[in-house]
Amino acid sequence: MKKLVTTLSTVALFIAVNAISTHAQKSMGPEFSATKMEVDFGEVIQNGDGTREFKFTNTGSEPLLITNATGSCGCTVPTWPKEPIMPGKTGVISIKYDTSRLGAINKTVTITTNEVEGKDANGNPIYKNHVIQVKGNVKQP
Repeated sequence: MKKLVTTLSTVALFIAVNAISTHAQKSMGPEFSATKMEVDFGEVIQNGDGTREFKFTNTGSEPLLITNATGSCGCTVPTWPKEPIMPGKTGVISIKYDTSRLGAINKTVTITTNEVEGKDANGNPIYKNHVIQVKGNVKQP
């Protein structure tokens, strides 16, 4: 019985250490996190304020760099921080929409970061993209 308890304890300890090690490996490096991957302009009057802020946090262990940000069309223009976002710090992406266009807003902004998602066939890093949904409605005054 004593051998069984010792063996089970050893196995349980091995599983716990392995789980902690796996979790630590996943959280290494930069990590782009946001509570919601959406910017809702709500109801906007034509030619009204077309700028909103999208806040994010680096929940990783290394500085986060945003290397690019692109709107799905020319009417949606993001401006992003060029300096590194340190671990635990928050950054802001400004998204400007052309409110001279009437009707529903249904666009996206794609953010490219220095988070490595994998490697290609040549061993080069593949960097992670994050897609922010941009929605709302532009109404006549």
